[in-house]
Amino acid sequence: MTAAAPSPVPIPERIRIHPGPALLAGVADGPTLDAHQAHYGHAPEVGLSALVDQVKRVGLRGRGGAAFPFATKLETAARGRRPVVVVNLSEGEPASAKDTALALRRPHLILDGAVATARALGSRDVHVVLPGDRSAPRERMLQAMHERHDEVRLVEHTAEARFIAGQSRAVIELMSGRANLPVTSWAPEAVDGYRRRPTLLSNAETWAQVGQLLHVGETEYRSLGTAAEPGTALLTFSRTGFVPEVREVPFGTRMGDVLPPFAHEATALLGGFHGAWTSWETLADTRVSVGGAGIVHVLDPHACPLAFTSAVVDYLAGQSAGKCGPCLNGLPALSETIQRALHGHDVAARIDQLAQLLHRRGACAHPDGTVRMVRSMFTALPDEIAAHRRGACSAGFGHGQAVAS
Repeated sequence: MTAAAPSPVPIPERIRIHPGPALLAGVADGPTLDAHQAHYGHAPEVGLSALVDQVKRVGLRGRGGAAFPFATKLETAARGRRPVVVVNLSEGEPASAKDTALALRRPHLILDGAVATARALGSRDVHVVLPGDRSAPRERMLQAMHERHDEVRLVEHTAEARFIAGQSRAVIELMSGRANLPVTSWAPEAVDGYRRRPTLLSNAETWAQVGQLLHVGETEYRSLGTAAEPGTALLTFSRTGFVPEVREVPFGTRMGDVLPPFAHEATALLGGFHGAWTSWETLADTRVSVGGAGIVHVLDPHACPLAFTSAVVDYLAGQSAGKCGPCLNGLPALSETIQRALHGHDVAARIDQLAQLLHRRGACAHPDGTVRMVRSMFTALPDEIAAHRRGACSAGFGHGQAVAS
């Protein structure tokens, strides 16, 4: 393992974007402001109390992974002085392409949600953090920003090309002119963020959901999804050798009903590199849910999931900020342990030990997510671990031949 270990899932150069029922409806008309306004009309205006009520009534939660209630963040930021609004489009997770899809096809829906919220909060600026390693969505968002003439100012920033660049505190550091790395914080960004001001920071899909709600209204927004979880989610489906696909599906949809053909009968990593492994049977019956997997990466039938896990941990260890013990020492130790498992050693006790040492001990959630993904390998795919103990693996390769995909 080296600090420069590459991602086992490359940043996609192309993606396939399927038309959807809400955010991705009418995307064939193009991403320009004229096309956007022909579909939605002009940018919505809403007062703060009305905005809070709407996002609260539909239970809108963040789409960045933590699924935190948007209304709670909004109300918290509104209580402070001169709140800051941030659109986080950095998308540091290599296996994700949903924010990229929105930037390419629905840039103005993202900006409508953020601009309307900024106006409601009395903010003068909307900060837009663009990806440093995805040129097409970055350029498309810049074009969209230049097309608009909002009363609030759109301020661009470009994130570094690294996994943790999109972590909320890393984004605040970038905006402040410092290294785009996470730092320890004792208060949420909505309380103490950019320049010590309350900062409402969400990813592109969250802002697009706000824009969709404000444009179509609560009744139409609730027409999709379930009574408990109204609305839709964007999912990225990927497999090595295939163009990643982004689909928009209503909450409550059975995953097996929307998986592309290349994902059938495959072992999958749900939620990306900080996610969890699952078997095909579990994947097919999983219902799309708030806080669920926005990323489904499936393995080639001839690939070894343990070898892939090892490659992911190597990559994540090299992507850390290197500022705290759990990342600086713990992740390399975890990488070494997975290498030993790959070669047939019994490492269950060592994995448990490292998990206890790393969980909630880091300056950010990077080690927590890495540990979660590793432990899920041992929980969801015990037959794979057992096969390696016997000197083989489910892909039919010996210890010296195991491959990742």
